[in-house]
Amino acid sequence: MPQQKSLKKNYIMNVLLTLSGVIFPLITFPYVSRVLTPVGTGKVSAATHLINYFLMFSQLGIPTYGVRAVAKVRDNKEKLSRLVQELLIISGVMMILSYIFLAICLAFVPKLQEDRTLYVIVSLTILFTWIGMEWLYRGLEQYTYITVRSVAFKFVALVAMFLMIHQKSDYVIYGGITILASSASYLLNFINARKYITLKPVGHYDFRPHLKAVMIFFAMSVATTVYTNLDVVMLKFMTTDVEVGYYDASIKIKTVLVSVVTALGAVLLPRASYYVEHGEMEEFRKITRKALGFVLLFSVPLATYFVYFAKPSILLVSGNLYLGSVPSMQIIMPALVLIGITNILGIQVLVPTGRETQVLWSVITGAVVDLILNFLLIPKLGSAGAAIGTLAAELSVLVFQYLVLRKEQSETFRSMHYLRILVATLLSCAASFWVTLLRLPERFPQNQLGNFLTLLISALLFFGVYFGYMLLRKEPLAVEAVDILRKKLLHRGENS
Repeated sequence: MPQQKSLKKNYIMNVLLTLSGVIFPLITFPYVSRVLTPVGTGKVSAATHLINYFLMFSQLGIPTYGVRAVAKVRDNKEKLSRLVQELLIISGVMMILSYIFLAICLAFVPKLQEDRTLYVIVSLTILFTWIGMEWLYRGLEQYTYITVRSVAFKFVALVAMFLMIHQKSDYVIYGGITILASSASYLLNFINARKYITLKPVGHYDFRPHLKAVMIFFAMSVATTVYTNLDVVMLKFMTTDVEVGYYDASIKIKTVLVSVVTALGAVLLPRASYYVEHGEMEEFRKITRKALGFVLLFSVPLATYFVYFAKPSILLVSGNLYLGSVPSMQIIMPALVLIGITNILGIQVLVPTGRETQVLWSVITGAVVDLILNFLLIPKLGSAGAAIGTLAAELSVLVFQYLVLRKEQSETFRSMHYLRILVATLLSCAASFWVTLLRLPERFPQNQLGNFLTLLISALLFFGVYFGYMLLRKEPLAVEAVDILRKKLLHRGENS
């Protein structure tokens, strides 16, 4: 088993990977949102979120189950090859059924017929995801390969975005380039898989050992997809494309931050599964405490900062046409903390210890809460109502998982430095709030310079004070991060 240093490298690689998936739209969105307007971006967002339901059905629960299953047999090529082929056959059958159902919907649902070409193009992600077998590479902890491959394709898509989108009607092209950035690199996965498994049919397949776990993970995926995509889909059918565009802009920054915070949980799943499989429970508990501490240390200040500075963030990223996005962004940003915690409790603690059913019930609770609140609030509040529903759903998931784990993880929960984080966050707010009084956007209205300066100055003050306080209080994770950085700089200096 790789040493802890490898785990840190995996985390860094996964952060880069997840960041590339959201920084790409953040770089292009300021340009695209102004060209396509909220109507165009709303159409693409609605198509992407709706296709995610078909993607979910085609994959069942394999993206999560596959990581755990691969991690357990990765040292045996024969067993690994059989496992991968069995999971590919299961998901291949479901993919065909998904495309059949999608074709029926495109033929008979009027709202979908309006942009049939867009939905067909976006649906290619279903095929690419099937052949990509991302779960195989995550189970093998091949994060360097995944990251390099993904970033390369996103760079190509980035160039294509600026070369090919010039008018409002180009939203279909935007949808296609988005799929190129997120899924086309999966083609290389299929080709590269021969390094780890044999693609020649091994025969004598036994699907029964997988079906129960896959169905549980599928149910988890259904419930999670409901309350992570339902808000956009319901906005599409209950309001307008403009309102969808507002909401899409409001969650862009949150998506980036969530990816950074939850990247650690994705990396730790195969490692945690390995520890549980080999009875190394002390190591399992150790990485759980560190992961939860990391999430709280970083998610609380990030969420607080972007609640307060939501307006300049939206204006810088999306432009003046998206001012309607500010309330929903402020409402939904605290979900960053909730998602970070439940990602650790669910994916790193409950899943590796075989309690997928508990995770399932927690996300079902969230889905029900989200569905009810969306029906009640979206007609009245639009995108803000959808944000309230999502925040409440994430809170209900956290409460459920906490109640399940409160006894066995009581030491972990008590070891967190809640008061220290609260004090540091309040000091950071006090240090940066006055930046808004400078009214920099009014003084520098040209090219969003004022909004950029507002965010730059406030971020330096806010996070400088926050981490400065943490270092003064000798917060272990902050001190460890500084030590790692110092050692790397010294090592680089010695080699230069």
